[in-house]
Amino acid sequence: MADHLTDDIVVKVRGLKTAFGPHVVHDGLDMDLRRGEIQGIVGGSGTGKSVLLKAIIGLIKPVSGRIEIGGKSRSDMTDEEDRLSRRDWGVLFQDGALFSSLTVAQNVQVPLREHFHMPQDLMDDLAISKLTMAGFPLDAAAKFPSDLSGGMRKRASLARALALDPQLLFLDEPTAGLDPIGAAAFDGLVHELCKSLGLTVFLVTHDLDTLVRVCDRIAVLGDQKILINAPLEEVMAFDHPWVQEYFHGPRARAAGIKENG
Repeated sequence: MADHLTDDIVVKVRGLKTAFGPHVVHDGLDMDLRRGEIQGIVGGSGTGKSVLLKAIIGLIKPVSGRIEIGGKSRSDMTDEEDRLSRRDWGVLFQDGALFSSLTVAQNVQVPLREHFHMPQDLMDDLAISKLTMAGFPLDAAAKFPSDLSGGMRKRASLARALALDPQLLFLDEPTAGLDPIGAAAFDGLVHELCKSLGLTVFLVTHDLDTLVRVCDRIAVLGDQKILINAPLEEVMAFDHPWVQEYFHGPRARAAGIKENG
């Protein structure tokens, strides 16, 4: 899976510290995300997987440290540079975060309206294109999020994340709440899109099946840092109690992870 990777660093995190009042989530965290890879982020409850994602995209302000995207430090960007940089990535939040008062097609058009001025018919065409790309049934494009199944909401959210043709895709627990068949189908879609579109993917998950099926490298969060960031086989061999329990326990065997890597 990793033969397409390069040494080109898309996201660089150095010395990151995040906190909520006296509660420190990350302290001295370092991480690199390489162009073209599907980077899995895993860790125990409360280790700050989603917090790390939100700090990278600017929804949470770190206490200290440096975050670079595309070689530019987020803290050094002007408001206009920050706005323009946001065109280069898409985000799928854990609950989908679709606007309940908008149809699916209108939800996909939200980023287009935010960043561009274009005719409605062009936005309609682009929305249909992205929904098709995400495997969404087009006869449901006029429905509202409340009318959709969990799997369809995930695909609609993915279509919206792809609306601006991003180079970088952030996915927060994309298979949470899906049945095994739906989760496997979504994993396959993400893997295929990454290959066909040349996407770089930052994927927060607790799903061992997802880690096995699609991730090139797995970063393990623990002790307020990245414990290891490596391919599955190396992570499995890492000597840390949580890592060993997670990657060698009953759930790992159910996911088809072999003890010999």
